[in-house]
Amino acid sequence: MTERVLITGGAGFVGLHLARRLLTQGAEVVLLDDFSRGRRDDELLALQRHVTVVEHDLSRPLPDDLLSGSFDGVYHLAGVVGVARATQYPAQVLNVNLRAALHVLDWCRRRQPGAVFLSSTSEVADGAAALGLVDFPTSEDGPFALAAPARPRASYALSKLVAEVLFRQCAHEFRVRVGRYHNIYGPRMGYEHVIPEFIERGLGRLDPFPLYGATQTRAFCYIDDAVEATVALMRLGTDEAVVANIGNDEEEIEIRRLADRVVALCGYSPAMRVFDAPSGSPQRRLPDLTVLREATGYRPKVPLDEGLRLTHAWYAAHRTPAEGRR
Repeated sequence: MTERVLITGGAGFVGLHLARRLLTQGAEVVLLDDFSRGRRDDELLALQRHVTVVEHDLSRPLPDDLLSGSFDGVYHLAGVVGVARATQYPAQVLNVNLRAALHVLDWCRRRQPGAVFLSSTSEVADGAAALGLVDFPTSEDGPFALAAPARPRASYALSKLVAEVLFRQCAHEFRVRVGRYHNIYGPRMGYEHVIPEFIERGLGRLDPFPLYGATQTRAFCYIDDAVEATVALMRLGTDEAVVANIGNDEEEIEIRRLADRVVALCGYSPAMRVFDAPSGSPQRRLPDLTVLREATGYRPKVPLDEGLRLTHAWYAAHRTPAEGRR
């Protein structure tokens, strides 16, 4: 039988790549988005011939007649994300992300899909790591802490942790999977994350090249690997709730070295102008993938150099001389 899935936030970065993967596997895909972040670009228009797109703001409940039929799986990816938004609009982050989680869960209780996936974040573990309460690499079963609860950025980690708790309480009604994404990157992810920011600066041939938090380290995961892990988690047969880190634990890199690789792709060698890291940004981030690996056999396949090349090529192709980006 054809698998039928719903992806909230389906016009966004992870949502569109996930939809493509599921379509290649023969699934029937419904995308739900309010288009506050997801874009009606050429890639979505091309995909629209093969999927159903429904526009809805998840800060409001899902009407019973909005989505017809039953669903084998629901991937809840919608949410307000990004350091800039969490810093500037912390109340909106909490409001929208928690309302969306509650409204999706209410709808799932009525419709009873086979399995539900929640997109969560590495930032759930960052506070405990900053306070020295957990070891590296960070696992899923450590304590939760807000190292600086007064900082606006704390709103994002808190919204995701509360959503995790809400979803896990529903594990007796449908299979629950929580994926904590760790620094996922790739084509079409916008311009508000470190890799596309670096690529945009490189394509603009900035010299000096602004560099924040040069000695911090990250382990970046290419979108195709993240999607593979996400689908594998959803298709686990166990009825128990599963919380798993999703990322790449094999290539941790200093931010200054990341910048070197990006500017090399852009074909020039600027001076680096180093600034302090953004407030609240963790010194190190590296996932423990034991749960994911033991459950699914997952290993990342796309090396950082290859992922950077593919991402750079996409941004270069979608850049116009007049606008710089589109």
